Amino acid sequence: MASPGNHHDELPDQGEHHDTYPLLRDNDLSLFSKAGFDMEKIHLKRNASVAQLYEDAIKKEGAVISSSGALINFSGKKTGRSPKDKRIVFEDSSKDDVWWGPVNIKMDEHTFEINRERAIDYLNTREDIYVFDGFAGWDPKYRIKVRVICARAYHALFMHNMLIRPTQEELKNFGEPDFIIYNAGQFPANRFTSGMTSSTSVEINFKRREMVILGTEYAGEMKKGIFSVMHYLQPVKFGQLSLHSSANEGPNGDVSLFFGLSGTGKTTLSADPQRRLIGDDEHVWSDTGVFNIEGGCYAKCIGLSAEKEPEIFNAIRYGSILENVSYDKNTRIADYDDSHLTENTRCAYPIDAIPNAKIPCIADTPPKNIIMLTCDAYGVLPPVSKLTPEQAQYHFIAGYTSKTPGTEEGVVEPSPTFSTCYGQPFIVLHPRRYASMLAERMSKVKADAWLINTGWVGGKFGTGKRCPLKFTRAIVDAIHDGSLAQAEFEKFDTFNLQVPKAVKNVDASILNPANAWADKKAFEVEVKKLAGMFSSAFEKYAADVSEEVLAAGPQVA
Repeated sequence: MASPGNHHDELPDQGEHHDTYPLLRDNDLSLFSKAGFDMEKIHLKRNASVAQLYEDAIKKEGAVISSSGALINFSGKKTGRSPKDKRIVFEDSSKDDVWWGPVNIKMDEHTFEINRERAIDYLNTREDIYVFDGFAGWDPKYRIKVRVICARAYHALFMHNMLIRPTQEELKNFGEPDFIIYNAGQFPANRFTSGMTSSTSVEINFKRREMVILGTEYAGEMKKGIFSVMHYLQPVKFGQLSLHSSANEGPNGDVSLFFGLSGTGKTTLSADPQRRLIGDDEHVWSDTGVFNIEGGCYAKCIGLSAEKEPEIFNAIRYGSILENVSYDKNTRIADYDDSHLTENTRCAYPIDAIPNAKIPCIADTPPKNIIMLTCDAYGVLPPVSKLTPEQAQYHFIAGYTSKTPGTEEGVVEPSPTFSTCYGQPFIVLHPRRYASMLAERMSKVKADAWLINTGWVGGKFGTGKRCPLKFTRAIVDAIHDGSLAQAEFEKFDTFNLQVPKAVKNVDASILNPANAWADKKAFEVEVKKLAGMFSSAFEKYAADVSEEVLAAGPQVA
């Protein structure tokens, strides 16, 4: 089993073109030569220590050390993912499984070869090449070996935090990786190459088991790239269900999965001091339980404070990376409220920086509760509903939340967002495959499914109020102690949801939106509007699901 946080001391230089850290064996070095690396010129640094990566990032990349000990560095022009530049190679081994379209854009094999050559040519011009070998997936039966090759110390440290760190013995016997990332993000793609639409390209080749990055230095592309790889390999090669979710475990071993898009409370609600954190973002529901894919967390920092999110705040220390975060030039104190560079300020840290993390990040029992989170700015959905198996499939495929005014430039009224499987940009197979696997596993273990609205109650944005966090936490507590499953329920029309009449420590007047709204006519208008949005968004999946799942959505007269 891979263990986190293992760092390796610097070894004496073994020669001009050998690495100065835990040595690559001759067969590993030959892999670099065959790939096109000029072993007479480049200097490989494999699994360099955190201290060495700090020194190199400060010396060569202009990074600084924050007052808390974290490394502050910047990703350049790109401060977020580039989904329109993500491509998957169209080749025989995977073409019949991939869900082709705007999420997974086709790339031909020849163009991939051109871009791969361009990336390696650029890396050959760098004096130092950083290599990080680690694992994706905590369960040894299903994990893969990942090799990251990059030219920035910051990128190497990022993946040191995000992948599972091998022990010295595992590193010594690492062997040939299952997947390789060539990160030449400082160098642009040639936009005149066939199939290229910009100078950025993030591309995955399942036949070659390789990923190439050009034209973006945003570190999150590597993290989400490996997630896309696992989203393909786990169902197709291993028969296991990969999920964009957080997960935690109670003192009695009961596991909960939390699905939700940005701003719905996935990270906040899964970080429960009474429960152990398995992971905050990427998991696999295997035949034997649940395991985290990652060895670290990649948390948003905008508005971060010790009072609101103490676990994340305290994890920002030596070894972690603050990405695109502003700071006071004299004190080096990070300014988490400054968004002039980007709203998407981030911190990457090893998961063992969270005090109640479960290490290894594996649960030996299947999930007992499936919690789907939405932030409904229309104030229509109840604070909590119990879902039937068919409704669970429907809402999982729909993946609804809404943006509120002020979150993005130009958003002046609530706007709906439907991201299938609660992570559309990262899925590789058709949504029905993940949904049917989820339904099958839920049915087998008789897991309960819940839809929780962390958004508005008693009215839409502007007239109602955001559901207080203390009520949402009380709802989650009632799910975990089993009392909510035993509650008395009533039907919420149009959406046909089962709503509890009472929940301990929650104001009963907000539980049913039909009762919570003072203006009943306005409520009916918003119900029909949101139901219509659901129906329109689900049309593209209607032909691929059963009649029962289709009927589980809102019914508009």
